[in-house]
Amino acid sequence: MSRGSRMLGSDAILRALELEGVDVAFGIPGGAILPTYDAFARGTSVRHVLARHEQGAGHMAEGYARASGKVGVAIATSGPGATNLVTPIADAWMDSTPLVCITGQVRSSLIGTDAFQEIDATGITMPIVKHSWLVQDVEELPAVLKAAFHVARTGRQGPVLVDVARDVQEAEFEFAYPDDVDLPGWRPPQKVHPRQVREAARAIAEAQRPIVYAGGGVLNADACEELRNLVDSAHLPAVVTLMGKGCLPDSHPLNYGPPGMHGSKYANWALNKADLVIAVGSRFDDRVTGKLSAFAPGAKVIHFDIDAAEVGKIRHADIPVVGPLKLALAQLAEEVRAVAADGRAARDPWLRQLEDWRAQFPFRYARSDGQLKPQTAVEALRDLAGDRDDIIWTTGVGQHQMWAMQYLVCDRPRSFITSGGLGTMGYGLPAAIGAKAARPDATVVCIDGDGCFQMTCQELATAALERLPIVAVVINNGWLGMVRQWQEMFYDERFAQTHLTHAVPDYAQLAEAYGCAGFTVEHEAELEDAFSAAFTAGRSAVVDVRCDPEEKVFPMIPSGAAAVDILETSDPERV
Repeated sequence: MSRGSRMLGSDAILRALELEGVDVAFGIPGGAILPTYDAFARGTSVRHVLARHEQGAGHMAEGYARASGKVGVAIATSGPGATNLVTPIADAWMDSTPLVCITGQVRSSLIGTDAFQEIDATGITMPIVKHSWLVQDVEELPAVLKAAFHVARTGRQGPVLVDVARDVQEAEFEFAYPDDVDLPGWRPPQKVHPRQVREAARAIAEAQRPIVYAGGGVLNADACEELRNLVDSAHLPAVVTLMGKGCLPDSHPLNYGPPGMHGSKYANWALNKADLVIAVGSRFDDRVTGKLSAFAPGAKVIHFDIDAAEVGKIRHADIPVVGPLKLALAQLAEEVRAVAADGRAARDPWLRQLEDWRAQFPFRYARSDGQLKPQTAVEALRDLAGDRDDIIWTTGVGQHQMWAMQYLVCDRPRSFITSGGLGTMGYGLPAAIGAKAARPDATVVCIDGDGCFQMTCQELATAALERLPIVAVVINNGWLGMVRQWQEMFYDERFAQTHLTHAVPDYAQLAEAYGCAGFTVEHEAELEDAFSAAFTAGRSAVVDVRCDPEEKVFPMIPSGAAAVDILETSDPERV
C-alpha cells in the first residue's frame, strides 16, 4: 500500500499515474476536468501533451501504447470532450489497444439533471470498453485507478474509462494506493491446458500443408520471439495480418505476407489451400476470410487466443487453445520438436508450391512516364528509410494504408501502427505523435492519404509545439481514393462526393503555417530529394506527393467473394 499525505482527488489522479509508471498523458482541459489540470500545474513527473482535439489525444494515446507496449492515457473534460474520445476508444476496442481514458464529469449533485456539458460517458461507451467507472466518492478513486490499469493491460488488452465527478477531484482525503486489485470475477487466463497444446503439436506433425495465421495478438502478448522460434524450429510457413505486421520479420523466408482483401494472391492461396490453419492472435476477420463458407474449406483449425470468446466465434476451432500466447507458443514449440522432428521433409512439396506462387504473383503495378504512381512513392520512402535502425511507420486508412502494407518491409515488432478493425480515417498523424512521445529516439513516419490527413491535420500544431517531430507523407491523389475505387468498380463510375482535388489545401503551405517544413512532389525524380529534406529538417515535416488519381489497389477480393477468387491488376475481370 503506497501512502502519502492528505491530498486532493485531482492530485491523487496524477499520483496514481506516477505509480503506474505513466510518463506521458495526452489531453485537453475543460471545465469538469479543470481541477486535475490545476494539479498538473502544481507539479508531476507525468508529461502532458496538449492535443488540438480529443480525438487526436485518444489516437496519440493509442500510438503511444502500440509503440511502447505500455498503457496509453488520454484525458478529456465532460460532454463533448468525452464524446470526442468515443472514436479512439472504439478504435482501441477493435484493435485490443490498452488505454485508460480519464474524463471529468459534472458535480455529483448535478448528475442526471442535464447540467451544462453533462453526458453519460460510462453509458455511451459501455459497448466499447472492457470496463468503466463513474467515481462519485473520492475514497474510491485510488482503487478504481488501480483496477483501471490492471484491466486495460491484462488478458485481452483494451480500453477502459474512468469518469470522475468534479467535486471528487476537489475533495481532500488521505491518499492510499493499493498494492493489489480487488476485482472478483476478473480472472484472465494465466496458463494453457497441456492436452490442448499436445493435440496442436500432433496436428502440426500430421499436416502436409500447414500455415500459421498470425495477427496483432502476437504483438500484444510480446510473443514475437516465441512465434519466430516456432516457425523456425518446425519450418512452418506463415501469413501475417495487417495488425500483426512486424510480429514475424517481413524479410523472413517463411513469411508469406498479408492475406485478405488487399493481401497477395500467394498469401491468400496459402491460407485457403492449407490442410491446417494455425491461428495465433488473429480473429478470422471478414477482411481476411472473404466469403466465410468458402474460406479454407479443407483445413482443420487450431486457434490460439487469450480471449476465449474469439475462439470459434467466426470459424469452428477443431483444437482450441486459450491462454497467454507467449506461454502457449513456447510450449507448442517444445511439443512440436518432440513429436515432429522429421516433419520438415513431408512439407517440402508444400513449401515449393508456396515459393512458386510467390514468384508467380508478386505485388506489382504498371509504372507511368506521365503520372507519379503512389506505389513508387511508398517504395522510394521504404528504400530511403531502410538503413535506419529504429523506424516506426503509422498510417491512416484507405488506399495508402494498403500500399504501405504491401510495400513496406517491417522486420521489428511495434514498427507498423495502423487502424485495423474500426478503419479510422485520421488515425495516422496523431498516432505518429504518440509513437514519437513513446520512443523519442525513433524516426516516426506517417504515410497518410489526403482524405485522412485533413481529418486530424490540426495536430501538426501539437507536433511542432510539443517538440515531437515526425514526417508525414501525404499520398495525395485528390480523391477519397478507396471509395472512388469502389465507385468505379461497382457503382458504374458514379463518383458521388469523393473528389477532393489536388490543390486545396496546399499541404506544404499548411505545414509551414503550423510551424513545420513543407514540400511538394509532382514527379518521381523529385521524391528522393524531398524525402531526404523532410528527414533532415530538424522539425516536423509534411511531404505532399501528388499521385495518379486513377490508380487502384490490387490485388483485391471483391466484397462477398471467396478469398481464392482474388483479382489481380492483370486479370481480365478487372473493371
